[in-house]
Amino acid sequence: MEYTPKRHFFGKAVCSLGFLFALLVCVPYSYAQEPILFSYQRNFVRANLSAKISILQDAATDDRAGEFIGQLYEFALGFILQYADLLRNDPEMIALAGRACRGAGKAGYKPSAETLWKVFTAYQDSLTRVEVLNALAVLGKGNARIIGNINRYLTDQNNLFRSGAAPDLPSISACVSALGALGDKSSFPVLFSAMTAGYSGGISRGAGNALTMIDGDYKYFLDDVLKRNVPVEKLAAFKAGLDNKKFSDNERAELAETALEISLEYYSGTLENENALRSLRYLSIPVLTKLKWTRSAAHVIKHYYRVQTDYSEGKADKKYLLEAIACLGAMGNSEAAQVLALQLGFFNSQTERKGSVDEQITLAVINALGDIGDKAAFDYLLYIGYLSYPDTIQSAAKEALTRLKW
Repeated sequence: MEYTPKRHFFGKAVCSLGFLFALLVCVPYSYAQEPILFSYQRNFVRANLSAKISILQDAATDDRAGEFIGQLYEFALGFILQYADLLRNDPEMIALAGRACRGAGKAGYKPSAETLWKVFTAYQDSLTRVEVLNALAVLGKGNARIIGNINRYLTDQNNLFRSGAAPDLPSISACVSALGALGDKSSFPVLFSAMTAGYSGGISRGAGNALTMIDGDYKYFLDDVLKRNVPVEKLAAFKAGLDNKKFSDNERAELAETALEISLEYYSGTLENENALRSLRYLSIPVLTKLKWTRSAAHVIKHYYRVQTDYSEGKADKKYLLEAIACLGAMGNSEAAQVLALQLGFFNSQTERKGSVDEQITLAVINALGDIGDKAAFDYLLYIGYLSYPDTIQSAAKEALTRLKW
């Protein structure tokens, strides 16, 4: 009866010894990790600026660097940030910042991303900012806040450049490269802006290359530029869409619809913007006409009145008024027919009073009414036969009458 408990006690003792052995094995290992990091941190704190760089270099070659190096770089970045007010222009501090930023990026230590951005805002020199952006190109992947910060910075630089101020070109180049590497779709408008801003060939090409690295719906990206960017970039985006051979007719029509709507609703006092928006309107109309995109009828009517005013004020060539009339005809609805019928009624009144009318514009209105075929135009077309219009207009009116739907 006593033997069994002894054997049980011996078994428990063996288990306890095994547990203690395992603990003794594990505890030194866990303590071994901390003294390496703490040792480098202690030496880093005690060293002068140039020696701090050497400490980071030595740590990077340590056989066990993989266990602590990311945390050490984060520690160094904290020091760099803490003393930014005093030493942000010190060459040795800038060199230390560069070393820590490169190291954090190379180590792939993602927790440093937020600290790196704080360093970016605290230090104004190009060397530090370029190193931060190079590191964030690796560490900022999937980090919406970091990507948003870089987008906003590049947007500000683009605006500065357009205003005539001298931007930080090295940082802009690094921004473009970083956003391309991060590949987030939110960066498309700002990269498109950089590509079309007029920077040196290197930055413009870099922005173009970065755009190709962004996965997603290219038409969606162009729509976003049309909605968000400045008028010159809206125009460039629409032209890029028209040149894209991969777009279907529907995609082109939708892009033209957005372009027309935006150009009618966007108001700006600068001549450059007004010209860009006017060009955007004029370019969208032939696309909508060709594809008979009736969904845009309301905006096409607004455009017609706008271009009619432009023409009367000498701001638009007759070509654009004729295109606007043809587009109304392509819309094929009663609202467009009513606009055209009223215009023809005005021409009839002018002719009745022995005034002169533009034959080319009058013919365009008649033909557009025939294209729509709305019976509301009947009286206006019929009345032409009683007026002293030339034969070309008389013939066109008779032909249009045969096309009306009853």
